[in-house]
Amino acid sequence: MTYYKPGTVSPFVQGEIDHDGSGLRLTGRGKTVELTDFIVDPGASALTGKVTVDGEVAAESAPLFCLDGRTLEPLHTQASIAVLEGTTVKLKDEAASLLNDTFGTDALAGGLVIGVAKITVDTA
Repeated sequence: MTYYKPGTVSPFVQGEIDHDGSGLRLTGRGKTVELTDFIVDPGASALTGKVTVDGEVAAESAPLFCLDGRTLEPLHTQASIAVLEGTTVKLKDEAASLLNDTFGTDALAGGLVIGVAKITVDTA
């Protein structure tokens, strides 16, 4: 991943982070959905990942979350640690539809705020 001074390059955070072993497990109504092995692409403002439903692969690489970098704070460094924090993580339309279908609900919608991302990298 490469970070440029904001305003010098667009997008100013570029690259890809393979977050193997990452994930979320959602359960309800006798179903289990796992969203795993995230790939973060800040330049495309996207996070994709593998989706399994009750242990069966539903998608090897599905669009899961939109990364809204408009809330990103400036890069913070301390010693050899670099931290990017503040990107708002929102549910993608495709992920909302899959989850609604799986759990038999209409409660989720694309754009639902999931949380705020924080990337910490040891640059040593």
